[in-house]
Amino acid sequence: MNFFNLLKIALQAIKRNKTRALLTMLGIIIGIGAVITMVSLGQSSKQSINDQISDMGTNLITVRRAWNRRAGVNVGTTNVQTLKIADVNAIADRAKYIASVSPVVSSSGQLIYGSNNWPGSIQGGNEQFLSIRKFAIASGTNFTADDVRSSAKVCIIGKTVQDNLFPDGESPLGKVIRFGRIPLKVIGVLESKGNNQMGQDQDDIVIAPYTTVQKRILAVTYLQQIVASAVGENYVDLAAMEIENILRGTHRLTADKDNDFEVFTQQEMLETMTSVIGFLTILLAFIAAISLLVGGIGIMNIMLVTVTERTKEIGLRMSIGATKKDIIQQFLYESIILCLIGGLVGILFGLGASYVISSALNWPFIISPMAVGISFVVCAATGIFFGLYPAMKAASLDPIQALRYE
Repeated sequence: MNFFNLLKIALQAIKRNKTRALLTMLGIIIGIGAVITMVSLGQSSKQSINDQISDMGTNLITVRRAWNRRAGVNVGTTNVQTLKIADVNAIADRAKYIASVSPVVSSSGQLIYGSNNWPGSIQGGNEQFLSIRKFAIASGTNFTADDVRSSAKVCIIGKTVQDNLFPDGESPLGKVIRFGRIPLKVIGVLESKGNNQMGQDQDDIVIAPYTTVQKRILAVTYLQQIVASAVGENYVDLAAMEIENILRGTHRLTADKDNDFEVFTQQEMLETMTSVIGFLTILLAFIAAISLLVGGIGIMNIMLVTVTERTKEIGLRMSIGATKKDIIQQFLYESIILCLIGGLVGILFGLGASYVISSALNWPFIISPMAVGISFVVCAATGIFFGLYPAMKAASLDPIQALRYE
């Protein structure tokens, strides 16, 4: 019996029981769809992280206060005061791989303008802070070095702050808002950056001279962070090592002492996030693949039932000359066709789900050709593996007993 005759017989058998065939394929559809969705979302999230880190600047370097440890346990950084403005000056004067450097201090509080108020945060930096963090000004101007030296009561606000403090579309430029009790004149508005990978609104921010935040809001002399940009993406690691060496010198740390600060690069953050997301993607894809096993078992079960129902038909085919090979191929084709149809629908379902979720999360929609190809191969392999036993059972029937079967 040739291939096309066997294929026609298999399709006719499936058409006779459309509802059962659909329910049989459901496990495959869900399994393949879930795997495609997980893999696609994993790649989309990685690309989203890459894009956002690029927006922040791939040559960005961050220095933070080290964790305060008590009895070997991290208890936070609140009381750690290891970073000073002298460290910033030392980096600016001595680091040859650093293009710009800025101190950073921040606080949270209530923003007020007239009868409108908004719970927000304020970050303080020098005149280079915006360029280091890749913030662009949509309207107005940046504060100057003179504003930093004089602790001027000026600020630049993000789009979210503007929308909530000036809901009627009034221009905020030149207006005086209050951060708690401190009046600040708005001299600029930032271009919108949207949410970051963790869902945090990057436009919900106020930026002011760090001296203003230090003296007028926090009343401290230390820094919470230092941010710097390397002269080029290829020099980030050298710049980070240079900063570490400079700070160990300014902090008078001997060779046997650990750093009382931590240096991070965007590449390290990217590698960490990518590693975590990659592991979670593999884990979720593995869990989703379990439904493929369940679907395969369902196909085997249905094919065994089909063999029982069609025992007389099998006996009749064998009595008129069908060989065991023909019977095996007949039932294998049915199993493979069920899996391939289910796999195709599952792939379309997975791609559709990926598109919807990616759009909702504002991630790029990425199709993984490898995942689609592997899924199609897995469908065929599932059909062969779980269809082989029922097919062999059908082929092993005795034609005379099969014809007598009631």
